[in-house]
Amino acid sequence: MKRVLNWIKQTFQSHTANQQVMLPVLGSILLVIFLLWLPTGYEGAQIYTTADRCRAEVLAVDDSSIIDTGLVRSGEQRCTLELENGLFAGQTVIGINMLSGSLESDKIFAAGDHAQVVVSYSGDEILTVTMIDHFRLWQEAALAIVFAVLLFGFSGIAGLRAILSFVMTVLMLWKVLVPCYLNGWNPVLTGLLLVLLLTLVIILLVYGWERRTAAAVSGAFLGILTTAVTGVLFTSLFHIHGAVMPYSESLLYSGYQHLNLTQIFMASIFIGASGAVMDLAVDITSAVYEVVQKKPDISWREATRSGMNVGRAAMGTMTTTLLLAYSGGYIALLMVFMAQGTPIEHILNYKYVSAEILDTVVGSLGLVTVAPFTAITSGLLLTRKK
Repeated sequence: MKRVLNWIKQTFQSHTANQQVMLPVLGSILLVIFLLWLPTGYEGAQIYTTADRCRAEVLAVDDSSIIDTGLVRSGEQRCTLELENGLFAGQTVIGINMLSGSLESDKIFAAGDHAQVVVSYSGDEILTVTMIDHFRLWQEAALAIVFAVLLFGFSGIAGLRAILSFVMTVLMLWKVLVPCYLNGWNPVLTGLLLVLLLTLVIILLVYGWERRTAAAVSGAFLGILTTAVTGVLFTSLFHIHGAVMPYSESLLYSGYQHLNLTQIFMASIFIGASGAVMDLAVDITSAVYEVVQKKPDISWREATRSGMNVGRAAMGTMTTTLLLAYSGGYIALLMVFMAQGTPIEHILNYKYVSAEILDTVVGSLGLVTVAPFTAITSGLLLTRKK
């Protein structure tokens, strides 16, 4: 009889644990489906209504009109193309690849390449074919599949949950955050609400409905809130304008002069650091949970102290991670400064460098604060008997 009761108890506990994890998974799947069908409101905001964007194969190229002046290439490249989809699929046309003399934006095509093109037409007649860039969707899809397969092969079901959280985050940024910003919503408040929602859902996918979720979410959001307040304050003190973000001026000139670029820059600081903050909060919560499981009678002060020790060990590498992540995209700029012999005090005063310093230090400050916050919340919540 005792064995039967134990089996029933274990079955119930296993069913409850599975339910705690499966409910957030099902909820996240429904949220992803909803976001996939959610309109952004900008689907019809096409600049060229009498143009067809499609894929084309480059059959031959004519480089005779390209003018080479040292590193600068100007003029135009004429390409013979076969349109592979769209309104005029199967037709052979001549496409023009305009060169502006910028290595950053110019591209050169060769026979056998696949290109993304814009076909301007009037009725059934093709007027011009402009070559936009190389077609890369196939390679991007292959890379995503490799990533998903490796993640699933290494982590199993946990890897599937990680892929689900990745897809959900991308959709939340594209379908919710960007349209809200374009519509003029307050960037800081909107960003905070979105990050809180993502933090809650992602950590639910990790732990399910239990105390660890409450501990990790509360600690992570306190750290993110600290990052947001500090970012807003020091953006003003540094006199950083939001136009420091790439392509922000193009956004203003596209008819969105009402946008507050500086507040969008402020929001980007804590949004960019939220992933690392969330990661550290989960690490500390898991460590405190293991301590409590091994020593159920531990006091909340001792559990908090253990979480603090884990946080101290992790913060050194996490802050370096942020530094490398943010500075990696500015290696060429730093090389220019060094090649020109620019004094270090001048480098640190440049707007672009100051903006990166602000990103890195404020993001690291969020990591420094999330460690004690999560240690305290984990110690309080995980040592309670009920």
